[in-house]
Amino acid sequence: MTRKLEGKVALVSGSGRGIGREIALKLASEGARVVINDLDAAPAEQTVAEIRACGGEAAACVGSVTDAGFADRFVQQALASFGGLDIIINNAGYTWDSVVQKMTDEQWEAMLAVHLTAPFRILRAASGFIRDAAKREAEAGTPVFRKVVNISSTSGVYGNAGQANYAAAKAGINGLTKAMAKEWGRYKVNVNSVAFGLIMTRLTEVAADADAKIDIAGQQIKVGVNPQVLKNAEALIPLGRGGTPHEAAGAVYMFCIPESNYVSGQVLVCGGGRP
Repeated sequence: MTRKLEGKVALVSGSGRGIGREIALKLASEGARVVINDLDAAPAEQTVAEIRACGGEAAACVGSVTDAGFADRFVQQALASFGGLDIIINNAGYTWDSVVQKMTDEQWEAMLAVHLTAPFRILRAASGFIRDAAKREAEAGTPVFRKVVNISSTSGVYGNAGQANYAAAKAGINGLTKAMAKEWGRYKVNVNSVAFGLIMTRLTEVAADADAKIDIAGQQIKVGVNPQVLKNAEALIPLGRGGTPHEAAGAVYMFCIPESNYVSGQVLVCGGGRP
C-alpha cells in the first residue's frame, strides 16, 4: 500500500523531543523525508536515528529557531538534503509564564520571538522555492499541493491567566495562518493551525522536582505542573485526561495528507473536547 506522504519533504521545528518528535516520526512513517530541528544536537540526532532505523530518511538542522539566519539554513537543509520542500510544521516553542504585573519585557518578547516571528521567518525563507516550484508545476500541468501547519494553543484561542505573552503569540500565529492561506492559495499551499489543549510533555507533566528547570538560550525556565493544578485541569476535559504527544501528532498529520487539499485557513482545536 502506498504511504500517503511518499516522497514528500518536511521541515519540523522543535522535533528532537515531545510533540515535535512525534510529528516527525508520524510523517516519516508515511513516507516523508524529514529535517529534524532541536536546540541541542543529541535529541535531534536521536530522532534522526529513530527514523533511519525504521527505513526512513532524515537530516538534522540544530539550532534555535530565533537565531538570525536560522530560517534560511533550515530551508536550505531540506533543499540540499532532499531536493525539495512540501510540508512545513512550525512547532518549536516553550512557555514562560507570569501574571502581567510581574511579566518582564524579556518574557513578553521571548514568546513573540519563538512562537510568531520564527514561523514568519521560516515561511518567508521558503517563499522563493514555493513560488518558483508552483509556477513550474502549473506550466507542466502537474500541480502539487503543499502544506503548512502552524502549532497554536487553546491559550491563543480562548486566553489563559498567567500567559498573556504566550496567548498573544499563539493568537498571532492563528492570524498569520489565515493571512498566509490567502497569500499562498494561488500556489496550492494549504495553511492551517492546530491549537493544542493539555498535552502531556515535559513542560506539562507533574514536576518530580518543584524547582525543575530547563535551559533555553541561557534562561532557566521552570517546567512541570503542580499535581493538584493538573488534576483540576484534567477534570475539565470531557475525555477525562490530557492528550499524548502521539495523539497531538495525529491532528497535525490530518492537515498534511491529500484528503485536506481543500482545507485552508483553519484553526483545529485538539483539546479532548474542552473549549
